[in-house]
Amino acid sequence: MNKNDYAIRLEEKNDYRAVENLVREAFWNIYKPGCSEHYVMHVLRDDPAFISELDFVMEQDGRLIGQNMFMKTIIEADDGRVIDVLTMGPIGITPDLKRQGYGKALLDYSLEKAAKKGFGAVLFEGNIDFYGKSGFTYAREFGIRYHDLPEDADSSFFLCKELIPGYLDDVTGVYQTPQGYYVKDEDVEEFDKGFPAKEKLKLPGQIFG
Repeated sequence: MNKNDYAIRLEEKNDYRAVENLVREAFWNIYKPGCSEHYVMHVLRDDPAFISELDFVMEQDGRLIGQNMFMKTIIEADDGRVIDVLTMGPIGITPDLKRQGYGKALLDYSLEKAAKKGFGAVLFEGNIDFYGKSGFTYAREFGIRYHDLPEDADSSFFLCKELIPGYLDDVTGVYQTPQGYYVKDEDVEEFDKGFPAKEKLKLPGQIFG
């Protein structure tokens, strides 16, 4: 990968179906047989928390190869305050270009744009081995807890990055995932019928059955 062989721009309405198919290809059989991320994206675009000016696609030679999006959400602080933050994703790269640096390039670009718009922090679920390279760390280090997660449960999936240094100083509390991320399996199945047929496989390492 080199910086001259791709471009990043805002998603447009006429991109929607192609981007949903890109996300479907990127996540198919990764976390469970099939995937739901393409439907989640479809739903989130109509959510009041969706930030259209932070909805990015990556292109290479006119071909869509990646995307990332952000949503507004909150931390319910232990002292009663409500702290505005962002969450992110799904973020995906077309399967044939994964692990070549495109994902990090898209991530770093989109985080920079979010910071320039004055947002203070991003929290979301991800793998520290990848996202740590872009400045994310465990949210527990900031004193932020994942909603509904038992105190003794593994929270290493829950990550945080301050976009404004010190934004989360003196903040402890509970992060709330936007409701738009919760979708019904039957709705996913119905939506998926509009895409080319793909085989669902149960594979080692999948988180959900």
